[in-house]
Amino acid sequence: MQYLKLTLSPTHRAIHPVDRFIEGHRSVTREEVLHVDARADGTTVLLYRLLGDRESFETALSQRASVHDHDVVEVEEDGFHAFVQAESPEDGSALLEIAHENALIIDTPLEFTEAGLKATLVGTHGNLRDALGLLPDALDFSVENAGPYVPGGEDLLSPLTDRQLEVFETAVEEGYYDVPRRATHKDIADNLGCAPSTVDEHLRKAESRVVSGLVQ
Repeated sequence: MQYLKLTLSPTHRAIHPVDRFIEGHRSVTREEVLHVDARADGTTVLLYRLLGDRESFETALSQRASVHDHDVVEVEEDGFHAFVQAESPEDGSALLEIAHENALIIDTPLEFTEAGLKATLVGTHGNLRDALGLLPDALDFSVENAGPYVPGGEDLLSPLTDRQLEVFETAVEEGYYDVPRRATHKDIADNLGCAPSTVDEHLRKAESRVVSGLVQ
């Protein structure tokens, strides 16, 4: 299995038109989509994590004719969860349509950023390649990363210190782990403003912890 990490915009064309309403509701900020799925009854269910005025948002959501059902729940951390069941559009949910047509998994959560929606698709190399060719012209996208998919792979990075994670991520971005290798310890050090020996030390510790997590 392979993964393909994309940034998509506009977000309402990527997941569901209701996202345009949520984006435009000034009292809330979208953080993540925790779940999204198209149902056989012609509706789509979405679970958002939002920040802001929960009561104002819930009132506005209840007045949307296209919303069949909803629930808004406070969570212990900052913000709240919003469950939305809305009519599935004939077009406008490109991510779901492409995933279904190409037998791909949408790896949640989907993260909202200034550039758009960060989404990870999981499947075979061929299916992922075909999916890129099916993205509609109305949807802008950029490929952020790709590679072998390891379920829960991001959890492997949790034991790293902030500095180890920074060095490790910079090494990946610079191409240190590409074949052939496109960066050296000095290249990474120049990027981070530190000594190559510091990069070497942090990478060795980070690699040890990540590999240990893989073989446990």
